[in-house]
Amino acid sequence: MTTTFATPYAGAWYPAAPAELEELLEELLETSEERTGAALWPGVLAVVVPHAGLVYSGSVAAASWRHVAAARPARVVMLGFLHSGGPAEVIMPRIGAYSTPLGRVPVDPSGFDFPAMSPAQACDHSLEIQLPFVQRLLPGVPVAPLYVGSAHERIRREAAQRIAAALRPGDVLVASTDLTHYGRRFGFTPFPLDSGTGANLHALDREVIDAASSLDPAFFLAELRRNGSTTCGVAPVSLLLEILSLLPGEEEIFQATLDYMTSGDLNGDYSLSVGYAALGYFRESSFYLSEAARQALLDSAEATLAQPRERGIERPVESEAPLEELDRRGGVFVSLHERGELFGCIGRLGDEDTYRAAVPELTLSALHDPRFPTRATAPPDL
Repeated sequence: MTTTFATPYAGAWYPAAPAELEELLEELLETSEERTGAALWPGVLAVVVPHAGLVYSGSVAAASWRHVAAARPARVVMLGFLHSGGPAEVIMPRIGAYSTPLGRVPVDPSGFDFPAMSPAQACDHSLEIQLPFVQRLLPGVPVAPLYVGSAHERIRREAAQRIAAALRPGDVLVASTDLTHYGRRFGFTPFPLDSGTGANLHALDREVIDAASSLDPAFFLAELRRNGSTTCGVAPVSLLLEILSLLPGEEEIFQATLDYMTSGDLNGDYSLSVGYAALGYFRESSFYLSEAARQALLDSAEATLAQPRERGIERPVESEAPLEELDRRGGVFVSLHERGELFGCIGRLGDEDTYRAAVPELTLSALHDPRFPTRATAPPDL
C-alpha cells in the first residue's frame, strides 16, 4: 500500500484553501517575472531555493522554479535538512507521495537507498514549502526528497558519489537554504542596526553566493566560517556543490544569481532579517548567444555610436530584434577599437539589465572611458 504523507504546513506557511494557494502562486510567479524578466536561461542542472513562508521568500523561490520548469525535468531531486536536527547522514522518507491542498505529489526515490527517516523526523519545511511550486509548474512530475544532516567531508563525499551515480537523464537538483539570519532573535548582530544594515546584509550574503559559485564545498564552508554568516542550509548546499563537481561532461558549470532579496527589503524591518537567494547552475553552453543575437547586439552598439558621430547626440539605441535571448540578464563587457587600437572598454558583472539594454548603455560608457583620451564624438573608424 502506497503511503501518502499530508504535509502539515498548509494554513500556516501558505494558504490551506486551494483557490487561495493557487492565487498566491500566480501572484508570486508574476512578481518574479516583473523582478527578473520573462527570459530564462536554458538547461538548468540545479538550483538553490529559499524556504521561508511563501509570502516572504516565494517570489525569490519562483525565479528558481521557473528555470526548473523550463528544463522540463523528469524528476526533481530535492536536498533539504531538518531544522529540528537529526542524524549526520543523508536520510529519506519512505512514502509514495505528499499531499497538499493542491493534491498529490508523487515520490520517486529510484536509485537512492539512504536510511529511512523516523516518524519523528517525518517532514521539514525546507523541502515541503517547495511542493506547491512543483504542483503549479510541474504537475505529475515526481520528487525524490533527501534530508542532509551534515556537511562533514567524509559524509558529504560518500553521499555525493552515491547521488551522482543514481541521477538519471532529466533529473534536476534542488537545494534548500536561507542565507544570513540577522537580529537578536538569531543571536547574530555583527553590525549595528542603522541605515547601513540592509547594505551590510547584502554584502554578507553576496560573499556566501560567490562562495557557492566555486563548486568547491571546502571553500564554501571556509568562507562561511570566515564571515560568520548564519546561512542555515549549509549541509544541502555543500552536498549540491560536491555532486555538481562529479557530474560528467567537459563543459564547465557556472552559477547565475536568478534573484535575491532579504525579508528586510520586503517589509522594511531589518531588526530581524533573513536573506533569500535563487541560484541556478548551468553548463557553459547555456549562456551562449545565437549568431542572430550576437549580430543584433553588434548592430545596436554600432547604431549607438552613430548618434554622436552623425547628430552630435548621445543616446543608447536598443535592438528591436524579436529575440528572447536579448532579454536575458547577465554580465556584459564592451570594447571599442580605433584602427586596431583599444579606444575604450567597460564591463558590468551584475545582472540588473538585459543584454538588450546593457550593450548600448555600456557602449556609450566605453566611449568616454577615462583611462583613454576623451574625444567629443566617436571617430569614423571606431
